[in-house]
Amino acid sequence: MRRAIGVFLIWAAGMGLLATLLVGAGMAMHYWQQPLTAETTTLTVESGQSMPTIAKSIHEVQPAIPARAIDWTARFRGQARKIQAGEYEVRPDERLASLLDRMVAGDVIEYRFTVPEGVTAQAFLDRLAEAPRIRRTIDELAPQAVIEALDLPVDHLEGWLYPDTYQYPAGTSDRAIIQRAFSQMQEALDAAWAARADDLPLENPYEALILASVIEKETGISGERGEVAGVFVNRLKRGMRLQTDPTVIYGMGEDYDGRLFSRHLREDTPYNTYMRDGLPPTPIALPSAASLQAATHPAPTDALYFVADGTGGHDFSRTLKEHNRAVARWRAHQREQGDRP
Repeated sequence: MRRAIGVFLIWAAGMGLLATLLVGAGMAMHYWQQPLTAETTTLTVESGQSMPTIAKSIHEVQPAIPARAIDWTARFRGQARKIQAGEYEVRPDERLASLLDRMVAGDVIEYRFTVPEGVTAQAFLDRLAEAPRIRRTIDELAPQAVIEALDLPVDHLEGWLYPDTYQYPAGTSDRAIIQRAFSQMQEALDAAWAARADDLPLENPYEALILASVIEKETGISGERGEVAGVFVNRLKRGMRLQTDPTVIYGMGEDYDGRLFSRHLREDTPYNTYMRDGLPPTPIALPSAASLQAATHPAPTDALYFVADGTGGHDFSRTLKEHNRAVARWRAHQREQGDRP
């Protein structure tokens, strides 16, 4: 008799469990194809949140679906313990099943900020400071503070952050973005240096980075980068000074007001390549991959000079006499345009 009662109790418990599962399955199947919202909205899942808590958040988006039903749906589909933390976009008329699938896949909202080629490291950090949904972990976004905070193996941050469009989920730290930019520049520089042309007048990858930054500031025309690099390489090989305005401007720092006079070319700073031999001591901007390529693969040329031609490009010359004629044409163009200060 006791054995019969025991068997009955086990059977009853089993039937109760089966009934519960059937009810749960029925609820899940009823609700998982229900539209959640008619408008785009956002939903945030914090790390470590339980499925009932997540279900309540989804319920707030669509009150017509009970939180318990959402919980059951996720459990019935084997997703309750697989949902990833992050910020999700709930799309118009999206079904519960679709949202749960995306939450398991970690299809979170991604933000972005863009850093153009040729800006300074400080400009990169300024843009990062204004980027949305970044978690701030560095008190001062300034080059030296960043080097110390991330323990970067460099003395000067200029040139070491890769200019690009960075995509990231909400809550990404500022140091994570900076480390990514630093690593990308390291990889790009290492690749360019490993495949460099023979007989370059450059001692190491850092000098290639410096030269690439000067090329970046000298021309925005893709097809000119190699020839500009060729001129600089020719001058370095001959022991001629680079005599490039962007280095002078960089050395002026905040004193530069957008105008460069001949007197500035005579003011000696470590970056004045009219007064100093060789490359400047550090990069002067964030170079692109194309400028790294140009610095390590300069175009073969006999030119030793170049000057703006008034169209956005440059006139390249082999001799000083040719260069002086090109300079005269440029000055005439400036007078015509009323650009001469």
